[in-house]
Amino acid sequence: MNRSACLIFNPVAGQGDPETDLAQIRSLLEPEIDLDIQLTTEEISAGQLAAEAVKRGVDAIIASGGDGTLSAAAEAVVGTKIPFGVISRGTANAFANALGIPDTIPGACEVILNGVTRTIDVADCNGHPMVLLAGIGFEAEAVEAADREAKNRLGVLAYLLAGLQQLRELESFDVEIETDTKVIKTTAAAVTVANAAPATSVLAQGSGGIVVDDGLLDMTIVAPATKAAAIATAFHLFQNASAGDAAERDDVGYLRAKQFKITTNPPQKVVVDGEVLEAGPVEIKCIPQALSIFVPGVETTEPVEKLEGLPNLVIEEKNPTPTA
Repeated sequence: MNRSACLIFNPVAGQGDPETDLAQIRSLLEPEIDLDIQLTTEEISAGQLAAEAVKRGVDAIIASGGDGTLSAAAEAVVGTKIPFGVISRGTANAFANALGIPDTIPGACEVILNGVTRTIDVADCNGHPMVLLAGIGFEAEAVEAADREAKNRLGVLAYLLAGLQQLRELESFDVEIETDTKVIKTTAAAVTVANAAPATSVLAQGSGGIVVDDGLLDMTIVAPATKAAAIATAFHLFQNASAGDAAERDDVGYLRAKQFKITTNPPQKVVVDGEVLEAGPVEIKCIPQALSIFVPGVETTEPVEKLEGLPNLVIEEKNPTPTA
């Protein structure tokens, strides 16, 4: 008997022809999987369709579209144990790249057909589910600056150009970071907390390798003193992430923890999985082993930490909470 799955398809994602894309997905999957195909519209989101599929008790949910479509559908699947498949057809394809899933239709379909799943962590950020990452400061400004017209015309280059534009207005801020074991105070231009992130999300790459199922979140603190240093830091992070190495610059710090409370002065914009939220304090908590996803396999690395060298750094150890 064939497997069955609900396919949630965004017809306005990407730059290809949606009818051709859907026909290709069906030709690859339907010989082995009975597909219940649901299309997103302006009125009906991928999250709504996924939530309805969960209520119906489907065997699996597959989402096809850009990162916004994939993240919205994944949020509805969190905690259900229903396997989740990803077929990326967007601009940046960060969701797929973060988990080593091919960003071509044939490659992504092959991963789903192979049926290998991995249960990964997700997170809660101020009440919003977070599968990928939260960016505070520079990254949030860059994402907001990359408008839809530019993304349609230039693809992922739109994010890079927006980032370079933001460098001209680079501003540092004071930040206090509280974990379950310590309080860290420093000055930064960007703070990124990642559950999963591709190498192209350079501001998340301090540790050189994000572990997606260790029950911990990865924080990278970037504190360049000048615009030239910011460019050099971004290049260093990208090189090291591509090689799987941790950052070695004094203006980059990183650590892992189960949860973070982040307060900035002045308040900074926050972007969570590509969506810009209001400025203000941020509380992010890891939800271990919450999403079962079809993957080809993801390598893990050992936890690392480096904070020395950050400007105005103060670290206060917290007393452990007594147990009953």
